[in-house]
Amino acid sequence: MPGSVPPSPAAVDDVAPSPVPVSGPAHLLRVTLLMAGSCLPILGAVLIAPVLPKMQDSFASTPGAKALVPLALTIPALSLALLAPFAGVIVDRLGRKRLLIVATLLYAVFGTAPLWLDSLGAIIASRALVGVTEAAIMTCCTTLIGDYYSGHQRVKYLALQTMCASASATAFFVLGGAVGATGWRMPFWVYAVSLVLAPLMATALPTPAARAATDEAPAETTTRRPFPWRQMAGICALTFFGAMVFYTVPVEMSYLLDDLGVEDTGVIGLATAIASAATVAGAVTFARLKRSPDPMLPAVLALCAAGFGVMFFAGNAPLLVVGAVVNCLGTGMLLPALLTSAMSRLAFEDRGRGTGLWMAAFFGGEFVCPLVLLAVESAIGSLAGAVGVLGLAAALVAAGLLAARRRAGAADPRPLPEQLA
Repeated sequence: MPGSVPPSPAAVDDVAPSPVPVSGPAHLLRVTLLMAGSCLPILGAVLIAPVLPKMQDSFASTPGAKALVPLALTIPALSLALLAPFAGVIVDRLGRKRLLIVATLLYAVFGTAPLWLDSLGAIIASRALVGVTEAAIMTCCTTLIGDYYSGHQRVKYLALQTMCASASATAFFVLGGAVGATGWRMPFWVYAVSLVLAPLMATALPTPAARAATDEAPAETTTRRPFPWRQMAGICALTFFGAMVFYTVPVEMSYLLDDLGVEDTGVIGLATAIASAATVAGAVTFARLKRSPDPMLPAVLALCAAGFGVMFFAGNAPLLVVGAVVNCLGTGMLLPALLTSAMSRLAFEDRGRGTGLWMAAFFGGEFVCPLVLLAVESAIGSLAGAVGVLGLAAALVAAGLLAARRRAGAADPRPLPEQLA
C-alpha cells in the first residue's frame, strides 16, 4: 500500500511453513542429493591440485606450460563467477530441476574429458566447460534449497551446505592425492560420480512450485513485481567482500606459516585441517542459533576481523593457528548468513536469477582474494600485514552495518533489508 512499510522478507520467511516434508527417507535422500550436488563445484576446485606437479612434468615441452597448468585448476572458478548470473536467468525460465539434471550429466562429460585429451589447450577448454556446468549446478542446488524450505529449515540446510562444502574440500584434496599417485590423469575419473547423481535427482527431487503469499511476500505484493536490484546489489557487494574474508585462511595459511619458519608439510596440513574444522563448527553454530541473519552480520564480521588481528600480531605458529580458528569460526557463520540473507530478499520467480548473482559475487571474491592480498602485500611489505589490513577493513564494514541498523531502527522498528546491506 502507498506510504506503508512492508515487513522485512526475512521476518516473513521466518514464520512461513516449509513447503515440503522435512522428515522421512524421501526427505533424507533429497537433502543428500542437494548437498552432494553442492559439493561438485568444490570437487572441481581442489581435486587435481595434488597432481599439478605431475601434470606440469607431462607438459614440460608445451610453451607456457608453467602458467597454463595452474590455470587448469583455477579456470572453473572463474567460469562459475562469470556465468552464474546467466545460469540464474536460465534457472528461472527453464526450471531448476531440469537444468540441474542436464548440467550434472554434462559435468561428467567435461570433467572426464582430460582422460583422453592430449592437448593442454584442449584440457583447459574442457576445464572451462566444467566451470559452466558448476555454475548451473551450484545455482540450481542453492535455489532448490530456497524453494523446498523456509524459515529455520532454510537456515539449517544453507548452513549444512556450507559445512559439506568445507568438509568436502579437505576430503577431495586427500582423494585427489591418493588417486593421483598412479598418474596425473586418474583423478579425472572421479568426475564420473555425477552420472550416479543425475538419475537419482531426476526421480527423487520434486518439481518446486511457487508458494503462498505468507512465505515470499505479503498478499498484496504477490503479483509480478520488478526484480529487487537495489536489495540484491547491497547483499552481493557485501558477499564479494565476504568471499575474500572467507578464502584468506585456506589460500594463505601455508604461506603465513612458511613466513614463520614452518616448512613441515605435515604441520601445515594439520594447521589447515584445524582451521577447516573451525569453519564447520561455525556453520553448525549458525544453524543452532535460530536467528535472522541480518542482525548477526556485524557481529560475525567483527569475529572474522578479530581472528585476522590475532594472525597479524602472531609471532609463532600456535598463535597464528589460534587466530585462524577464530577467523574461521566467523567465516563458518558468515557464508550461510550472507546466503540466507540473500534468499530472504527473493520471491520464487526471482530466486534463480538472484542466486546466480549471489554466486557470481561470491566466486568473484574468491578469484580476486589472492590477487588483492598480493597487491596489499607488495604495498606494505608482508603477507601478515596484508591480512591485518583485510581485518581492519572487515571491522570497518561491521561497524558500518551496525550503524546502518541503528539508523534504520531509529527511523522504523522494522528495518528494511537494503538498509542493512
